[in-house]
Amino acid sequence: MNDSDNVVQLINKNFRKTEKQVEAVRLLASDHQHIMLYGGSRSGKTFILLRSLVIRALRIPSRHLITRFRFNHAKQSIWYDTFPKMMKMCFPTVKYEDNKSDWFWRFTNGSEIWLGGLDDKERTDKILGNEYATIYFNECSQISYDSITTALTRLAQNTALTNKAYYDQNPPSKRHWSYAVFVEGVDPVGRTAHKMPELYGYMQINPTDNRQNLPPTYIENILENLPLRKRKRFLDGEFSDDNERALWKRWMIDDFRVKDAPYLSRIVVAIDPAVTSSETSDDTGIVVVGEGRAPAGAKNEHLKHYYVLNDLTMKGTPLEWARVVSEEFKQRRADRVIGEVNNGGDLIEANIRNVDASLPYKGIHATRGKMVRAEPISALYEQGRVHHVGAFWELEDEMCDHEFTNAEASPNRLDALVWALTELAGMQGPIPAPRIDQRTPKTASKVRDLPL
Repeated sequence: MNDSDNVVQLINKNFRKTEKQVEAVRLLASDHQHIMLYGGSRSGKTFILLRSLVIRALRIPSRHLITRFRFNHAKQSIWYDTFPKMMKMCFPTVKYEDNKSDWFWRFTNGSEIWLGGLDDKERTDKILGNEYATIYFNECSQISYDSITTALTRLAQNTALTNKAYYDQNPPSKRHWSYAVFVEGVDPVGRTAHKMPELYGYMQINPTDNRQNLPPTYIENILENLPLRKRKRFLDGEFSDDNERALWKRWMIDDFRVKDAPYLSRIVVAIDPAVTSSETSDDTGIVVVGEGRAPAGAKNEHLKHYYVLNDLTMKGTPLEWARVVSEEFKQRRADRVIGEVNNGGDLIEANIRNVDASLPYKGIHATRGKMVRAEPISALYEQGRVHHVGAFWELEDEMCDHEFTNAEASPNRLDALVWALTELAGMQGPIPAPRIDQRTPKTASKVRDLPL
């Protein structure tokens, strides 16, 4: 009995893949070495990719990596939720050990599947100290291309498996590197065509393809009622174009994104609070921004630059968001908490003081409309003076989608970002500055992946 026969014996024959998952399995078993599944929310992408990764681990003693941008998100979504569910459904007889010190699973054949995040240098150095036969970039829309290429240097374990990289995501803007790499077939930096396009494969898989495994009303009551642009992403699974009526364009964020921030002279945590805390309430916007020197070689080096460090926007009670703010303030060693007092008045400061009376707090009154306040911040982005440290796709979607019309819901993340940058830049009006022009090895293998 060969390795493939052994794995077949371990697979639960009662598990039934959807038609799209069958198609995905064939793609994963092909000769492509970079494979992306993209589409709407809860379409079964992560489940089938994890299943394929485990099959590879069971066939040959080998090491594999699952990574997201933030480790805590990977831990909650993969470690505690999807992975154990998938193992119970697809491999009920397979035994494995949990290592919660270094966060990996070990199978009886010696194979390991590591879980990691790219949001912390020490953690990143640890997981990238290994070599892997598979690297799976979960929710790759949140991961910068620089982080992707750095991690791919560790796709170098010498086994009988063909080393492969998996990717999945709810598709973001067509400006995202993943659209360039997979759909356009070009390098997103130099815009040159792939030398070996046959190494790249992708397919779309949507919630309607996974209807049999979803709650009866999830698609109709949740996804179909989303605003149009979110519906196209989370239901239809489509890459989006820039909203020409928005103040921000994707290039204004993507072209100046950085992996790490320099030494920061000031850091503020900005809050745009929800008035109520019910299930139908707005989110409370919480965004962290720092001020420091320009990155090496950046435009406007003689001016101050600003770094978006975190987006902690959440739906919760005043006590819950106040605790999040306090914890982030201490962790970042921030200088000030700021909040809009129009919504909730002095209650915002009272919430903060109830959690930590020592936090320095400044209330801000909105005397101008949202668009007037946002325009000078948009100008800062155009000048290349604001840098997102990593990716904050929900915040960035809000920035590039919102039109500041009365018909739209309040942009909580964007409002908090504007308050933070207004505080740091000390601006009272538009910035008189010029606009920036828009810029536009195969491993030999003795073991092939099988469409199991």
